[in-house]
Amino acid sequence: MPPRKLARPLVWLESFTAAVEAGSIEAAAEHLGVARSVVSEHIRALELALAEGATLLERGPGRRLQLTARGERLFAGTQTPLHQLDMKRLRDLASAEPVVRLGLNPTLSIALVGKVARNAAATGLKLVLSFGGPHELTRQVQTRQLDLALDFTPLPPHEGVESESLLRMPFVVLAGPDSALVASAAGRKSLHVKELEGLPFVDWLRDDPYGGANSARFAAHGVSVQDVARAESFLLLYDLLRAFRACAITPDLRLMHPFPPDIRAWPLREEEPQAVEVVALWPSGALSPGAASLLGGLRQPV
Repeated sequence: MPPRKLARPLVWLESFTAAVEAGSIEAAAEHLGVARSVVSEHIRALELALAEGATLLERGPGRRLQLTARGERLFAGTQTPLHQLDMKRLRDLASAEPVVRLGLNPTLSIALVGKVARNAAATGLKLVLSFGGPHELTRQVQTRQLDLALDFTPLPPHEGVESESLLRMPFVVLAGPDSALVASAAGRKSLHVKELEGLPFVDWLRDDPYGGANSARFAAHGVSVQDVARAESFLLLYDLLRAFRACAITPDLRLMHPFPPDIRAWPLREEEPQAVEVVALWPSGALSPGAASLLGGLRQPV
């Protein structure tokens, strides 16, 4: 079978990358085994196709080629596996405004999208948002499909990924407005898992670590609840609590975003208090300036 040919934009990209790494058109041509004019034509074609003709490379001290700001973003993106590059992605990389591809846990989208969007708009960043679970987000960071991801702990194994804890959240008990717990726990400042005995309970999906934590809590204290529903995120939780007149054990999201006014909350009292962390993830050694700007904004109090 003959070797598969690269798409034309990727051939242009190969010449561009070779010129950056070799430091000159001449050295790139020698490395690729083509004429100097071919490398020049490829780089110009890339500039016309991706950057409206703006230069991606310019002569620096000693006449060595150096990257322009748009060229720097494009070159950083060449570390992505070739099968993940297409014209839309290449145009984003070489665009006049920096582009940040941000992946979010769906629950975190409630609390953080507004703040992230304001930071991006204030600094002239183009934002491309996507959502996913921990395994999907981690994989996309590992393969450099995302510049930055925000998720909860615990995380799956994440070789080739750097991370930073942004916020630590203890657990709380939530209840819908008509739940029996609202009446029985009136005036209480905190609740123990034993006080949920026999109550309708909304848990997390079985493969969600919070669901596993809740099952362990109930088993450790011999508590039985009525498992009336399971949720994937806070996007679904509040309506389930109202409809089933139920309660739930969740991270205390109020540190980022208030609970609805009709949803009651009590700190969960535990012998060994547990907590969940909000974590930022990015490819090892590849935190782009735009992603670094967003991360700096997220480090500030919400």
